[in-house]
Amino acid sequence: MKFNEFMGKTRSGELPHVFLLAGEEHYYLDKARERILGRLFPEGGQQDGLEKLKGEVSPVTLAGMLEEVPFFTPRHIVIVEDSTLLRPAKKGADAEAEDKDKAPAGRKRGGKDEPLAQLIATLQNMPDYSYCIFISHARVDKRKKLYKAIDKAGLVLEADPIRAWNINEWLQGKLQSLNKDMDRDAEAYFSAAVSMMQTIDLGYLDQQLDMVAMYSRDRRISRAELVSVFAGLPEVSVFALLDAVSQRNVRRALALLRRQLADGTYFTVILVLLTRHVRQLWQAQVLQAKGIRGKALAKQLELNPYIAERVGRAAAGFSAQALKNGLLELIDADYTLKTGQAGNEVLEHAIITLCQ
Repeated sequence: MKFNEFMGKTRSGELPHVFLLAGEEHYYLDKARERILGRLFPEGGQQDGLEKLKGEVSPVTLAGMLEEVPFFTPRHIVIVEDSTLLRPAKKGADAEAEDKDKAPAGRKRGGKDEPLAQLIATLQNMPDYSYCIFISHARVDKRKKLYKAIDKAGLVLEADPIRAWNINEWLQGKLQSLNKDMDRDAEAYFSAAVSMMQTIDLGYLDQQLDMVAMYSRDRRISRAELVSVFAGLPEVSVFALLDAVSQRNVRRALALLRRQLADGTYFTVILVLLTRHVRQLWQAQVLQAKGIRGKALAKQLELNPYIAERVGRAAAGFSAQALKNGLLELIDADYTLKTGQAGNEVLEHAIITLCQ
C-alpha cells in the first residue's frame, strides 16, 4: 500500500505484528518506522525491547528471536534491515526455487523442516509480545514465499521514489496532517518550485511546509507565504529566467540572467537548469509529434502535470533546430566557462540564440 494509506492504518487501533517497509524513498521508510515504534513504545524506552539484524539472516535464527520472551519490557521488536531473504531472485532464477535452495544440506526441501517454512509459520502466528519489522531500501521480490506471508500476516508499505510528476499525493497528505490547504496560485508555485529541484528531498520540503504552517495565520497557505520560504533556493529563483526563455522574451531573460549572477548564483547552477530545460522542451516536441500532449507529458518528462503542460505549450514555439543550436551553445558555454576561456557573455549568447 502507499504511504498515506499505510499511515492511516497505523494511526489508531490494534497494530499487526509483522511489517514490511520497502522502497527507495527513505523519507517514507523513516516516517513509517517512527510511526510503528511510536505506537509500540508511546512512553519511549525503545532500545530496551529492540533488536536489529541486517543483510544475511538465517530464517531459523530470526524465528527463534521472535519466539523469545522479553525481560523487563512488555514487547520484543526485531528490525530486519535489507535482508537477503527478500532480495529479487538472481536473473533467470525462479523465486520459489531459490527459496527452496536456502534449505541446508540434509533437510528435505519443501518439507515441514524447511527453515523458511519455520519462519513463515512463526510470522503467521506471532506471540502477543513479539513484532517484526522488515525494512528494505531497494526493491523486493513479490514472488517470494516470505513476501506473500508478510503481506498476508501484516502491512506492507511500498515506498516508491517521489518525482515532480507524482508529488501531489505526498503534498495532500502533508497538508492534511497540518490541517491546512493551498490556494490555486500557491499550488502552482509549489509545483514550479519542485520541478526546478534536481533531486527532491522530502525531508527538506517537510520542514519548509512545517515552517510555513507555523507562521501562517489562515488555514489556507498563500503563494506569498511559499515564496518567502522557497525563493532563496537557487534552483527556484532561476525559474523566472527559464520562464522568460520559454516565452522567447530575450530582453527579460537577459535582465534576469544578470540579476541572478549579481545575486551570487553560480553559473554552474544556471547552466545545469538551462540545459535541462532545453532538453525538456526538445523532448516535449518529440513526444507531442507522437500524439502525447498536455498532462500526459508529465510522466515522460518527470514533471508535475501542471508544469509538463506549460513545457508542452512552450515547446510548440520553438523549432527543433533552434533548440539544437541552443543546446550546443550551452554545451560550449559549459566547457569554456569551466576552463576559464570565457566569461558570462557565453551564457548571454546562448540565451539570445534560444530566444531568437
